[in-house]
Amino acid sequence: MQTFDSDGVTIAYIDVPAVRGAGDPVLLIHGFASNHAVNWVNTLWVRTLSQAGYRVIALDNRGHGESEKLYDPAAYSSDAMAGDAVRLLDHLGIARADVMGYSMGARITAYLALDHASRLRSALLGGLGMHLVEGRGLPSGIAEALEAPPGTPAPNPTAQAFRLFAEQTRSDLRALAACMRGSRQTLSRAEVAQIELPTLVSVGTLDTVAGSASGLAALMPNARALEILDRDHSTAVGAKPHRDGVLAFLAARP
Repeated sequence: MQTFDSDGVTIAYIDVPAVRGAGDPVLLIHGFASNHAVNWVNTLWVRTLSQAGYRVIALDNRGHGESEKLYDPAAYSSDAMAGDAVRLLDHLGIARADVMGYSMGARITAYLALDHASRLRSALLGGLGMHLVEGRGLPSGIAEALEAPPGTPAPNPTAQAFRLFAEQTRSDLRALAACMRGSRQTLSRAEVAQIELPTLVSVGTLDTVAGSASGLAALMPNARALEILDRDHSTAVGAKPHRDGVLAFLAARP
């Protein structure tokens, strides 16, 4: 991976050229407790997009993967992480990119679409629907489960699942706890309505975390929903119908 300085924070990223031609750039932003490899490489997104003729950039969000670990929840606001994405585009000399995020990464993408619309060709929000507005989805106790000593029972199954996932990805649990506490901002319906970019909202039909894809898409003037049949929050991201839907969307957007 390569790294760059994002306003004093070291951010790691990959930059994969299109298999053929220069390729329009697509920036991928992963979800909470994941990293670029788990979210985008292992799920075949990087290969699929590069083979389809796109230049693929994927970063490790601050506190994740090979990027710098921070322990103050205030360092993990959606605005701060959106700033990392903008500065990465600046670092690479990219004026505009299609930006795709999943779960927490979709929240960051929504903030980019609202506050930095001139830098995006389109916004692709995966694994996040109406809970971007309603603020529901994940139960409490996740940060506490991440900080607890090994073997401590988690307060609920979701918190336990995140603890296990974070351990599997060899994450810094204390940094992730700070991120969980600092990154759960919402947007108002009025703010979402200001997102005029071509937008795709993709959610699995079994996803209990994201909220309604069609409900969120209906709030935006140029958005549509993609329902990924029989997939939940963890299995929708790499599903072939998801990849096919995104490729069709990118091919049709202006």
